[in-house]
Amino acid sequence: MSSRRTLRLICGLAGGSAALVFAAAAADSRGCFGEPSGRWSRFTVLQAAQPAWTPSSHTPAPTGHSWDFNWDKRDPSALTNGKKKDNAAEDPSSEQDNGKPKATRNILLIRHSQYNLSGSNDKERILTPLGREQAELTGQRLAALGLKYDVLIHSSMSRATETANIISKHLTGVELLSCDLLREGAPIEPVPPVTHWKPDAVYHEDGARIEAAFRRYIHRADPKQKEDSYEIIVCHANVIRYFVCRALQFPPEGWLRMGLNNGSITWLTIRPSGRVALRTLGDSGFMPPDKLTRT
Repeated sequence: MSSRRTLRLICGLAGGSAALVFAAAAADSRGCFGEPSGRWSRFTVLQAAQPAWTPSSHTPAPTGHSWDFNWDKRDPSALTNGKKKDNAAEDPSSEQDNGKPKATRNILLIRHSQYNLSGSNDKERILTPLGREQAELTGQRLAALGLKYDVLIHSSMSRATETANIISKHLTGVELLSCDLLREGAPIEPVPPVTHWKPDAVYHEDGARIEAAFRRYIHRADPKQKEDSYEIIVCHANVIRYFVCRALQFPPEGWLRMGLNNGSITWLTIRPSGRVALRTLGDSGFMPPDKLTRT
């Protein structure tokens, strides 16, 4: 390896500190340090160029926020706490087991397909031809997963309703329901703030409605539910991003830091214990590249 190549390698590894190390090696080879020439090998120079590693400088520090297992107010231990017992001999642990969820809920959140942005009202903001293609592809993908879907719920806005109707053609026998709570809106003022995006509605109005939607649809299974469920919700990017932040107990004001393609699939899993996992976020890999949009 030539000296010039060695210098390029060192600079690539260590940035500005490499020049200082290389100069020290050159000075040593001329005996400037009063030691035998050649003590600084190329390997030694590379080692010296690396920053010192210590566990304290590379180990992420915990935030101090523990997981709230009663985030949905359905933790069995919290539900039986302080409850008056009619039978003094009743075993509280037995009662808690009877009220404990046993099934896992899988919630697949679908962002509506591309729609006509120039529409003056909701009725005119229908899907574009490409948007209808995207909905077909999403429906095909959901069918290909081979899951037993329990219900398909959608926002009452035109673009979400049309997307859901196209998807439902690929999922025979799945009940189709509409919900006003899932309409698009501004859930909470985003951090960091943005100046280029100003919601039409006031944050506290939309926020209360979208939070109500979260509480209705995102929670652990009812104790009476015996089998795992798979539920599809077709709605909007802001709603989905807010749901993800809330479900994972991330700061909800960070919802705008994520992006979702039209027709993408976001998959949340809620365990009986209250643990939540994000299996996919905005999955659209089943679409050809020329069909992907985010408008």
